[in-house]
Parts: sequence; C-alpha cells; structure tokens
Amino acid sequence: MNIGFYAGSFSPFTNGHLHVVKEASKLFDNVIIGIGINLRKTPRYEDRLMKEAIEKVLKREELNNVEVIIYKNLSVDAALEKNATFLIRGIRNTMDYEYEEKMALINEEISGLDTIYIRAGEFGNVSSTLVEELLEYGRDVSKFLPLEILELVKNYH
Repeated sequence: MNIGFYAGSFSPFTNGHLHVVKEASKLFDNVIIGIGINLRKTPRYEDRLMKEAIEKVLKREELNNVEVIIYKNLSVDAALEKNATFLIRGIRNTMDYEYEEKMALINEEISGLDTIYIRAGEFGNVSSTLVEELLEYGRDVSKFLPLEILELVKNYH
C-alpha cells in the first residue's frame, strides 16, 4: 500500500494545499496531512481547530482516503510512524523547488523516504504568509482559502 505524507504548518491551509492533496489522493492509496507543531514558534491558529477545519474540507470534497494528524517530532519520523512510503511536497516555483530538493535529500538520507513534488496549480502564486498579510489588512481572501478554513481564520482577525 502506498501512503503519502504531506507535512506542513498549514497556517492557514490554502486552496493551493487543497490542490496538492486532491492530486496526491489520486496517486496514493492513502494520504496523511501532517500538521507539524514547531515548538520554537507561536502558532497562528490552534492546531486542533485547524485540523478540524481541514477535516471538514476533506469531507466536503469527498477525499475519503485522506486523514489529518498533528505531530511534534520530525516530519520524517511522523511519516515513518504512519508507515508512509513517500513524502509529498507542494511546489509553486523554482525557489520552492530548490529549497524542497535540499530538504528531500536530507530527508531521504535520514529516513529512506523519497519525496514526490506536486505543483500547486493555479494557486501557485499564493502562500500562507501572503494570505496572512492580506488578512491583517482586512482584504478579501475568499478565493485563496476553502470556506471551512476561511470561517476559522476570520475568528482570529
């Protein structure tokens, strides 16, 4: 069974992330979205609430082979604990590719897991950081976020 592990902070989970998950769900028997908790950073959103919002998106999209977990260890260790066979990374541009390729080489060395890249598609110009900045200035971000995520982030801004 092929299991893909898609790690990130997902702060917030954007339509670009959703695009990657949809494509990954076609390639893998199961996909695990891993919300990584960086203990050195203060999260923008409560991890449990983001997990629940992402699960609502998955249910609406009928992505029945995708689950969401929260983890606090290395992404590769969380992936191995879930018996993942590949790491999944979304890429938007060449800068993303160069960064992700460096990480993929290290991840493969320490875990044996290869990384598959999936383009963010039409949302390749959107990052969580950009969405956050637009939110801070009161701009409409509804085209960048799934409805369930939009409802969550509006409670924080």
